[in-house]
Amino acid sequence: MRTFFLAPTRYGVGLTSVTLGLVRALDNLGLRVKFFKPIAQLHVGDTGPERSTKLVQRIMDHEPPTPITSHRAEDLLGDNKGDVLMEEIVALFEQASQDCDVMVVEGLVPTREMPYANRLNSNIAKTINADIILVSEPGNDSLEDLADKLEIAADSFGGIKNPNVVGYALNKLSPEIVARLNKDGHFQSLPEFARKPFQPLGYIPFDTNLASPRTMDIAEHLKAELINAGEMDTRRVTSYTLSARTPTNMIHHLKPGNLVITPGDRDDIILATCMAALNGVPLAGLLLTSGITPSKPVMELCNKAISTGLPVMLTEEDSYTTATMLDRRHNELPVDDTARVEMVMDSIAANLNTEWLKQQCAALAERRLSPPAFRYQLVQRAQGANKRVVLPEGDEPRTIQAAVICQERGIAQCILLGQRSVIEQVAKDNGITLPDGLVIMEPESIRARYVAPMVELRKSKGLTAPMAEAQLEDTVVLGTMMLALNEVDGLVSGAVHTTANTIRPAFQLVKPKKDAGGLVSSIFFMLLPDQVLVYGDCAVNPNPDADQLANIAIQSADSAVAFGIEPRIAMISYSTGTSGIGADVEKVREATEIVKAKRPDLIIDGPLQYDAASVESVAQSKAPDSNVAGRATVFIFPDLNTGNTTYKAVQRSADVISVGPMLQGLNKPVNDLSRGALVDDIVYTIALTAIQAEND
Repeated sequence: MRTFFLAPTRYGVGLTSVTLGLVRALDNLGLRVKFFKPIAQLHVGDTGPERSTKLVQRIMDHEPPTPITSHRAEDLLGDNKGDVLMEEIVALFEQASQDCDVMVVEGLVPTREMPYANRLNSNIAKTINADIILVSEPGNDSLEDLADKLEIAADSFGGIKNPNVVGYALNKLSPEIVARLNKDGHFQSLPEFARKPFQPLGYIPFDTNLASPRTMDIAEHLKAELINAGEMDTRRVTSYTLSARTPTNMIHHLKPGNLVITPGDRDDIILATCMAALNGVPLAGLLLTSGITPSKPVMELCNKAISTGLPVMLTEEDSYTTATMLDRRHNELPVDDTARVEMVMDSIAANLNTEWLKQQCAALAERRLSPPAFRYQLVQRAQGANKRVVLPEGDEPRTIQAAVICQERGIAQCILLGQRSVIEQVAKDNGITLPDGLVIMEPESIRARYVAPMVELRKSKGLTAPMAEAQLEDTVVLGTMMLALNEVDGLVSGAVHTTANTIRPAFQLVKPKKDAGGLVSSIFFMLLPDQVLVYGDCAVNPNPDADQLANIAIQSADSAVAFGIEPRIAMISYSTGTSGIGADVEKVREATEIVKAKRPDLIIDGPLQYDAASVESVAQSKAPDSNVAGRATVFIFPDLNTGNTTYKAVQRSADVISVGPMLQGLNKPVNDLSRGALVDDIVYTIALTAIQAEND
């Protein structure tokens, strides 16, 4: 096991954010990583529990032990019992590090209340034999001054020549400095450390989006009265405007993420703000000051705008005092802001030196694929595939935003189908900037050229040109024709269409692979807390026979391999082994034998009950000789009723994210979305589609 101890050089370096980012980066590498905070350090205004530990409890799949309180640590140190303190820390460390490959330990931040933090950090790092990573940020220093201060800070741990002082991570850098120090993923050492064994482990740019609090966080900080909560738990404050001018002179501030602050008697500004909300601008909120509630007629006039989700708050303080309080607000990660924590972790993980981490942990490589690692690998492989994916729902806001993200991150070359003017207006209303390379195709201008090819593809079914022209009015059909003619590599739809609307044209125009026996099936990737499982078939085939069930198992195993999951196939039934009889069990047993004959390279067992397939203790009693039981990664259900019911039960009851259904057996990749899909869901489905296209 390897242990990394993160030590800050001073207050305000963003230690917790960098620590969580390192946890995510290691998890992305497939390592079993756990977190440990030896001594609690409460932030200003905190009453407990310790913030970093609580954040990890919410985000990761384990519960770190409760840290020793700072009062307890100070009592022991004051009584000259530092060795007792270290023994207690070792006991907690042993408890925290059970069944893991890498431990990430967060040190203490030097403050006026804890001036001895560096000395204590050094003792803890030595006690648990940890590799030390110094975390710093430039503030107003030049890089040369920052290097000097890093070297001085390293002296507390034996100096940079100490082999346990492995490197440094610099946070809150300007993008220009990051670009200079991290050239195409090659981390350049600060000149002062070029000939020294002191590695650059991360150059992290400052990103205002990652520092954006929710509107509800602002309301809690100001202890504001809520006139309308609206969407205050999801809207974020990226800027705020202290409005004392006329609407004409402040209207340019009415943009997504802006918090408008104005006295409650400024009817003109209130009305202008509500007009912007009514026009679809997702403002962070309207904050009324001086304890003045707008008049009843004004509120009635604003009701429709407010009902769009606009948060409206009231504070007794005047506008200047309110703005001052906002400027002085600390920006620590709220424990319950999971979305922001995830964004921070992913962003920082992307700016860490993963090649160095791989080398350090090479002997500890773990074949487990966690959900963060799965998502990380999806993006990396999609970027390498560089495929074209058509999005028929081109004017849908989530789809537009996902396309922009994919374009900017190089996940895929997205093509939006829809009227350009409509797409541009939707983007503007939602604060989305369309990149230059994003392709928009207007159906009216391209539809005619697909009529004849579609008639040719469907002539055996009696399709005529007028019929084809009518069907091509549906952008999903149009996008599927683009796919059938190899003009794009994949299609993603379903944000506003049903599964049938997405899949039917694919069956008719793209058609099943011949080597799949004409069978099209589906899988879901089930993102459990500590691993990703494959479920099939949960969306397409109602009652497959033994041959079809065997084909589903083979397709699903091949898909698992394609996405980095080692397939151990469990053929699910209500009976395990030879304990049960009946037509349903016999079908599963026969399908298992067919797979063994067709693909002796696959690890498969069945029939197995779900608990025998997934729980090691159950497997030991029900199937002790099975090489799959208790360790299955691919679950094949006997029919659609069982599969669909099981996946939904697991998804909803265990709060598990499921990605899919991903269709298998088509000549070209077509994938469906849930109509409640989030932007990230769409992004990952586009990535998945690009990888399918690469594999095909």
